[in-house]
Amino acid sequence: MNTKCYDELILPLFHRMSNLEKLDLSLVVCTTKTFIDGNNLKLNIINHMPLLNEFKFNIRSSTRFYNQFNLPSNKYVQQTFKDFQNKQIISSVDYFKENGFSRCHIYSYPYELKYYKYITNNFPGGIFERVRTVSLFDERPFEHEFFFQIAQSFPFLEKLTLINQKRQNNKQFRKSKNQNQDSAIIEYPYLVELELSEAHKDYHEQFLFDTKTCLPNNVCVGMDYRLVKKVTRNFRRNTTRSNCAKMSFVGFRNKSTFPEHLKDYFPHAKII
Repeated sequence: MNTKCYDELILPLFHRMSNLEKLDLSLVVCTTKTFIDGNNLKLNIINHMPLLNEFKFNIRSSTRFYNQFNLPSNKYVQQTFKDFQNKQIISSVDYFKENGFSRCHIYSYPYELKYYKYITNNFPGGIFERVRTVSLFDERPFEHEFFFQIAQSFPFLEKLTLINQKRQNNKQFRKSKNQNQDSAIIEYPYLVELELSEAHKDYHEQFLFDTKTCLPNNVCVGMDYRLVKKVTRNFRRNTTRSNCAKMSFVGFRNKSTFPEHLKDYFPHAKII
C-alpha cells in the first residue's frame, strides 16, 4: 500500500485495533517527517496493541526531511529495533543527492513478498527464494560484482528492471577480495523479462556481453535502441550476438529506422 497519509489515516486505523494479535504490514510511505523506524513502530503501533504477539512488516519510507549532513545512519536505525521480539530485522538507508530525497527500508526476515523494489548499492544481501520481481535504482554505479550478488540473492528471479544513468567505474573486471565474483559469467536461469531502457550504456553491455552475462532463452527485453546500436556495433558484434539471439521479444526505446540485418541479429524475437 502506498500512502502520503501515514499519520492521518494509517495510524488512527491501527489505534482502533487494540485486540489484534497478528499483524502483517506492507507499506510505502511518503512523508515530510522522519523515517519510520523501530521507535516509530513501537510508539505508534505496538504500544497500542497489547495483545500483539506476531508482527511482520515491510516498510519503505521516503522523505525530503534529511540532507547528507543530518541523515541517520543505518546503524542508528538498526538500534531502534533492539527491543523487538523478532531479532531478524533488516534495514538500509539511502540518500539521493541528485533527486533530493532519502529512503529507509525496514523489513522483518525471512522476507515473504514476491517483489523487492529499488535495490541500491546498500543492499544488505540475504537469500530471497520467494521473490520473483526486482527493480534496481541508484545514483551510484552498479559494478559487475553487484549483479553477481543480485543473482545469488534472488535465485528464482523472473522480472528485473534496472534504472541507473551512471557509468560503471571499471568495466573491466577488477581484482577484489573475491575474484570469482569479478570474473564469473552471471546467469539468471528463470528470467523472463529484463528492462534496461532507462539504464546507461554500460548496463546494456553488462547484460548483452556473453563474457559477463548468460541470458536464458525466450527472454523479453526492453532496451534503448541508440545504446544497443553502439554496444552491438550496428548489430554486427559477436560478443553480443549470442544473448541477442536468445530473446523472444525486444522493445526499443528511442528507435529509428531499423537496418535490414537487424532481424538476423535477433532471429527469434518480435521487435517493436
